[in-house]
Amino acid sequence: MKKLIDIQRILKFILFILAFSIQVHVFAQKHSVLLNKIDKIVEKEYSYLDGLYKYLHKNPEISFQEKNTAKRIAQELKKIGFEVTENFGGFGVVGVFKNGSGPTIMVRADMDALPVKELTGLPYASTKTTKDDLGNEVPVMHACGHDIHMSVLIGTAKTLVALKSSWKGTLLFIGQPAEERSGGAIAMLKEGLFEKFPRPDYVLSVHSSATIAAGKVGYREGAALANVDMVDIFVYGEGGHGAYPHTTKDPIVLASRIVMSLQTIVSRVISPFEPAVVTVGAFHAGTKHNIIPGQAHLQLTLRSYADEVRNKTIAEIRRMVKHIAISAGIPENKLPKIKIRAEYTPVTLNDAKLTRRIKKVAESMIGKENVSDTPAVMAGEDFGRFGRTDAKIPICLYWVGTVDPKKLAEYKKANKQLPSLHSAYFSPVPEPSIKAGVKTMAASVLDLLLNK
Repeated sequence: MKKLIDIQRILKFILFILAFSIQVHVFAQKHSVLLNKIDKIVEKEYSYLDGLYKYLHKNPEISFQEKNTAKRIAQELKKIGFEVTENFGGFGVVGVFKNGSGPTIMVRADMDALPVKELTGLPYASTKTTKDDLGNEVPVMHACGHDIHMSVLIGTAKTLVALKSSWKGTLLFIGQPAEERSGGAIAMLKEGLFEKFPRPDYVLSVHSSATIAAGKVGYREGAALANVDMVDIFVYGEGGHGAYPHTTKDPIVLASRIVMSLQTIVSRVISPFEPAVVTVGAFHAGTKHNIIPGQAHLQLTLRSYADEVRNKTIAEIRRMVKHIAISAGIPENKLPKIKIRAEYTPVTLNDAKLTRRIKKVAESMIGKENVSDTPAVMAGEDFGRFGRTDAKIPICLYWVGTVDPKKLAEYKKANKQLPSLHSAYFSPVPEPSIKAGVKTMAASVLDLLLNK
């Protein structure tokens, strides 16, 4: 009797394994069919996306001025079938596509360009100029690939809506303004992005890479981009004639001491095992050869991954600057003033589980040979704010390669530096870059919709 029960148990277990195997096989087949459909849709839609990309590249707008760019993105989403809200958090665009009960997935693309004069020589190069916040006439260029990001957003929207019979859920597609000034994400969140619209279960984005070959993508778990702080230090002294420096308190000498001392924060205060950067990017003082000025102005950028490191660095700058000034005999009422921009750019912390998951999806979509792990970088991105709300939504930003593979190989062989992001010569190769971005993003969103 006992043997019979054991045999029955074994048979049940075997049947369970067989049923599970069949289910996995069916799912794998269905998954493969959907990936093939994504591939065909993207290939079919590319000529349209190419035209959109070149229009966006030729017509850039700087932060807080993205009026026409936002209008175009809104029009594109409306044509696809999204319900669109415009002018949300500035020139922000929010598109919602509801397709039954299921997960809500947010995809975000930043829309702003940079005050850079384009020197790529491309037939669709920007020749635009505009007035900045100070009224200065400045050139404008998409030198950070946001035109690629927007093209990927629209391509992904087209692909997923074309496949709407295969999934249930809600798409929340965002055109975000003012990333370069770190003001767009927080403005949209403050206006109630996650309260006035369906709150996402996951948030995804892409960023162009100036070091990865076009057609490839890269992923990083955890800290992918850094905290970024902008710091101004105003150093005061007592000016006078350059012939009689002993009768003055020279703010140039004092500010120079501060600059040199700041270099000791990393490794002497912050552990060398904790990544951090303290860079003095500008030193303004004086008007003439023989005049010692009354003040000097230092401009710094700080970078870190850990909030504790950020806080410790800022505290050390305050302590160091104050005591150097006191040691130089500067009175209490003339001690340096330190201004730290309140709206800093927070670290982008990619959710590890989500990142691993969509990386596997990308490998299935475009091949393992085209997917890599990438190191963290000290650049900043306000995308990280979407993962720092009370809702603790998992986020992931991944890199889309934009560099001509032949050019990449040539530069590596010659040990030369490629044109970086923010360079006047940055020129993505559109077709493989956009196709890889759309295919991996559409496949990732679809996977999250089908298997929350």
